Amino acid sequence: MEQRPIVASRQQPVRAGRRQAVIEARKVAVLGAAGGIGQPLSLLLKMNRMVTELALYDIANVAGVAADLSHCNTNTKVTGYTGAEELAGALKGAELVVIPAGVPRKPGMTRDDLFNINAGIVKTLCEGVAASCPDAIIAIISNPVNSTVPICAEVLKKAGVYNPRKVMGVTTLDVVRANTFVAEAKGLDTKDVDVPVIGGHAGETILPLLSQATPRVQFSPEEAAKMTERIQNAGTEVVEAKAGAGSATLSMAYAAARFAESVLLGLSGEQDIIECTYVESEVVPGFQYFASKVRLGPDGVEEFLPLGPLTAFEQEGLEKMKGLLSKNIEAGIAFANK
Repeated sequence: MEQRPIVASRQQPVRAGRRQAVIEARKVAVLGAAGGIGQPLSLLLKMNRMVTELALYDIANVAGVAADLSHCNTNTKVTGYTGAEELAGALKGAELVVIPAGVPRKPGMTRDDLFNINAGIVKTLCEGVAASCPDAIIAIISNPVNSTVPICAEVLKKAGVYNPRKVMGVTTLDVVRANTFVAEAKGLDTKDVDVPVIGGHAGETILPLLSQATPRVQFSPEEAAKMTERIQNAGTEVVEAKAGAGSATLSMAYAAARFAESVLLGLSGEQDIIECTYVESEVVPGFQYFASKVRLGPDGVEEFLPLGPLTAFEQEGLEKMKGLLSKNIEAGIAFANK
């Protein structure tokens, strides 16, 4: 997963050192655009020249966000949509739908605590996607991702429009954190570091493959355990540092903008666009949904890449997450079908 600029100005190419993707008309819809993640994410997407139309949706306070962003001198057209009656308008013609909608974590709150609120929000929004832009790629940020992705899939199945290669959970923040923490620990430049992160997007289901980091780095078993634990608990680190004032919003917006750019590059036919994402997958037997490295293309996920050899510590982590991840997936499916 090559590091690259996530936004493009007139002076800066989309991907330094590579041919530029063909710029086509791309409409992106952000559902939950007035929230703590939605606002900075929308700003980053407004700066991405592959996005020609940016539709911002929320249940309130989104008109001001749209007006504010529309003053930025990029060529991306920004429109705002408020409330359920305007959801269809926000979604019509969208090729990529990014969903950060939901309530944030507060101190002492786990991702599971968010389930009942955010699950209902995601279900409603995905019903809108099924009706208005069934061929769009859906990038889900709303936590708990381990459950909200299966919820979205079940909604689309009921509507007869489900494409498992186009429903993706955004786990890029785990990769971004792993890259940052490993670079700091080993004295490397963060732009040169790439650490695959597999599994899910909560606690022990987050498994960084430190043994497959680029460039190769060495960790003792004790160091690997400590680094893995920090990556798994990084979200809590932010929640506690903000002392009740919010969760990881800016870093999540950055990670989501990076993932959105990768999806758009894939849609434009750019080659070798690789990201980790949480999707319905057969990469690891026993897991219906799993985050791993995929190659993105015009149809979403073009190829699932193999996990590669795991260390004993990583294999143990894979075994430990099975019960929790399976429980999260089952909860999402049950919620969608009740």
